[in-house]
Amino acid sequence: MLKNLEGQRIPAVTFRTRKEHEWVDVTSAEIFDGKTVVLFSLPGAFTPTCSSSHVPRYNQLAPQFHANGVDDIICVSVNDAFVMNEWKRSQNANRVSFLPDGNGEFSEKMGLLVDKEDLGFGKRSWRYSMLVRDSIVEQMFIEPEEAGDPYGVSDADSMLTYLAPECVTPYDVAVFAREGCGFCVRAQGLLNDAGIEFEELLLNRDYTDQTLRAVSSQITYPQVFIDGQHIGGSDELAVWLEKNVGG
Repeated sequence: MLKNLEGQRIPAVTFRTRKEHEWVDVTSAEIFDGKTVVLFSLPGAFTPTCSSSHVPRYNQLAPQFHANGVDDIICVSVNDAFVMNEWKRSQNANRVSFLPDGNGEFSEKMGLLVDKEDLGFGKRSWRYSMLVRDSIVEQMFIEPEEAGDPYGVSDADSMLTYLAPECVTPYDVAVFAREGCGFCVRAQGLLNDAGIEFEELLLNRDYTDQTLRAVSSQITYPQVFIDGQHIGGSDELAVWLEKNVGG
């Protein structure tokens, strides 16, 4: 039976971290005392769900968490400090703190260390998230005890909804662009001016013209997509922003 520690103090553990090529010991008290912290834990660095969904969404929603009183967002995994540091770099997750639980001590004291020997992982953390205020666990979202690696309640959106039910999440925006394109620069400027983050995809680096035709039936640049909707080029984007954002 997986433990739920709501209402209890966070376990006292010393984490072995690496900063600027030096070992740095960090205690639970240093991390949680006097702070509001969102922590999510997962089975392993560089694993599919963790890399494609769990970490990226927490990183994306970090501004919304901070605006609602969260001091730090922490990702924990039973991996060593070298692996966690490299994973953070590869994920470009600069808004999330990666905390190595190399010996599984924290996960064990949380009552969420599980056997993943069938996958060759050994002992790993079960997937969960929690909100901790001044070292006291206020809320936990623990994935159900079922086969595989369930992922449905420990996600960033569920935690943000609990913390701030009325909070509006950011738009998901992708801009298909090419080098030397003035219209692409204009589109990016419009988005920046509106305070909307976006992902830029460059022709022949991130995609080909075949990809663009497949998703939009267009061959002009840029092509902007917002929340799954094809907006079009910079002119169409300006109209959309005027209608939906107010300029």
